[in-house]
Amino acid sequence: MLKNSKVTLGIPHNEPVTESVADLLTLAEPLDYKSSQMSMGLSPGAQPAMGKGLMPSPGDEEGRPAWNSKLQYILAQVGFSVGLGNVWRFPYLCQKNGGGAYLVPYFILLILIGIPLFFLELAVGQRIRRGSIGVWNYVYPQLGGIGVSSLMVCGFVGLYYNVIIGWSIFYFFQSFQYPLPWAECPIRVVNGSQAITEPECEKSSATTYFWYRQTLNITSTIEDSGGLNWKMTLSLFAAWLIVCLAVIRGIQSSGKVMYFSSLFPYVVLICFLVRGLMLKGSVDGIAHMFTPKLEKMLEPQVWREAATQVFFALGLGFGGVIAFSSYNKRDNNCHFDAALVSIINFITSILATLVVFAVLGFKANIMNEKCVVENAEKILGYLNTGVLSHELVPPHVNFSHLSAVDYQEIYGVVKTVREDTFDQLGLDPCILEDELNKAVQGTGLAFIAFTEAMTHFPASPFWSVMFFFMLINLGLGSMIGTMTGITTPVLDAFPKIRKEFLCVGCCIVAFFCGLLFVQRSGNYFVTMFDDYSAGLPLTVVVILENISVAWIYGTKRFMQDLEDMLGFRPYSFYFYMWKYVSPACLTILITATVIEMAVSPAGYNAWVEELASEKFLSYPPWALAVAYSLIITAMLPLPAVFIARHFNLLSDGSNKLSVSYRKGMTKDLSGLEEENESRFILGKGTPSPNPSPMPAHRPYLGPGGAQEMTNTAGYGTGTPTKTGYQNINSPESEL
Repeated sequence: MLKNSKVTLGIPHNEPVTESVADLLTLAEPLDYKSSQMSMGLSPGAQPAMGKGLMPSPGDEEGRPAWNSKLQYILAQVGFSVGLGNVWRFPYLCQKNGGGAYLVPYFILLILIGIPLFFLELAVGQRIRRGSIGVWNYVYPQLGGIGVSSLMVCGFVGLYYNVIIGWSIFYFFQSFQYPLPWAECPIRVVNGSQAITEPECEKSSATTYFWYRQTLNITSTIEDSGGLNWKMTLSLFAAWLIVCLAVIRGIQSSGKVMYFSSLFPYVVLICFLVRGLMLKGSVDGIAHMFTPKLEKMLEPQVWREAATQVFFALGLGFGGVIAFSSYNKRDNNCHFDAALVSIINFITSILATLVVFAVLGFKANIMNEKCVVENAEKILGYLNTGVLSHELVPPHVNFSHLSAVDYQEIYGVVKTVREDTFDQLGLDPCILEDELNKAVQGTGLAFIAFTEAMTHFPASPFWSVMFFFMLINLGLGSMIGTMTGITTPVLDAFPKIRKEFLCVGCCIVAFFCGLLFVQRSGNYFVTMFDDYSAGLPLTVVVILENISVAWIYGTKRFMQDLEDMLGFRPYSFYFYMWKYVSPACLTILITATVIEMAVSPAGYNAWVEELASEKFLSYPPWALAVAYSLIITAMLPLPAVFIARHFNLLSDGSNKLSVSYRKGMTKDLSGLEEENESRFILGKGTPSPNPSPMPAHRPYLGPGGAQEMTNTAGYGTGTPTKTGYQNINSPESEL
């Protein structure tokens, strides 16, 4: 209250009291704005509508870090969404599910669920400027467990994802030698003089042997831990050290790292594509890749796998998308960002697919030529021993330069003539299509098939160094997003914690937990965590995110918030996607995932040393219990937080105006009291020509979106007045 006002001086007067809001806030007790009827334009005793506006107090934003530039932010989102899955998962699914035909359901689902849900996460993060836990506490506190579940899934995924980076680091350093160590099978000396090829390698291949025996030194079952693999332990330590240094100062350090880690993979992919197209047989691989098998589009499994890939390719539900966008300004065009990052992600998947199949086409030709040579030697042996007649060989065939076409002709003739005893000859058909159809994914693609192809490259160590350095950068970009999804909500909830201590502490704990994956049996646990820790929990998290915004908070209100934030109203397309289509698609996806888990046997592919091949084994009971406990642990915060807040056992932490907010309002208004006091009076007055420091609001449209909420009590005026509050329960609407 002004010192020279008549009320303060005790002078009798007939004028209405004109105390400023700043004076009232300075002397007032903490205000429960959730129940403030004046702020909502409600009459005394009226019940407020459920939910509150998506706007935290400005005081909570003071000191929050921000991106140095829009480019840095886009690269961070691209680095997080574009990961190892784009290189070794998408090409496999494309090959498995109809080649070019797979791109149709993938693109349709990218439009229907990918971009809308990605836009939703960007928007709520940018609007509320909190990590995953804070965001969903603001939107609907009873579903605050969404953020906790996201954090836990990030933790599970980060544990084994960094192990893959460790493997890539090991291969990266092994690539600095010629010939590459996985180019040939090792020689074993027996009895001090006799040299033989390692039997396990001879039965499989040099790259397969190097991966399973010299890198992982894997056991034959998950029950046999085999102790720690010290080479992999050191590699894991190096991986966590790199991640720790990248995120130790938050976006100030990780943002700079993204300039390299996000762009370098594209340089490598383009180099590999150019080099691959120059290799013999690369066109065969690309042609095989994009030859559409249209009948595959009618299979439900294809659509389910396309939806799952869209879901994970964009990093939905992890919290990293929300965390990154929370460091943006509120007027940033996140709609453009959502479309841009999604399109870049899709183009990256196509580029990686071209590279993979150009190289695998080259490898298939090499293996097919090798098959022709080996079987031609068998045929020559049969011809020389009289098992086969020379009359079976066409006169134009030259065994010294036998082509695949000539071999196919001989093979067909011999199979026809010796139909009864053909199997005893042990001849292979050597069909290029069969080599191209050998689908590989994940570690089998990166550490076996692709490495084998690179051994045939000229200057193979250079290309190997480039490839594994690319994998390290792809993994690092995703790990930065994953760690940000963990640290940001924790720092929001406990701002007194120094981010450096939190990051170092998280990395140390994660390293020791990750020792589970660097045992000799660790690869089996990587498979288990990949199958169970993220799939179903993340899908449930995202559908609850969708429901909390579209159905609980309200799609119309959210669209109005976006219009105020962006300066334009998003297309009605998003309204219908958020309201109906995306929840329906996610419900179908959850149902299909549960059915698949129920009907598919729970197990893993074990490497059997004696057979030198993989064999599917079922999980023992204790391992199955661990697998299902991952799902339960990740989803447990959802019902736990809901029940705790439903019965008022846990505060939502957002029902009081913060002291910093009240101080901020006092500071903003103190300089305007003399000339602009009447604008902030709880009664009638003449507006000042000077603008308010607070942003203007549109009238809040109720759930129906047709009528503005009115102050039926007409506080301070005696007549009903319309409120100017867009977001009920929002601290800014207290004015």
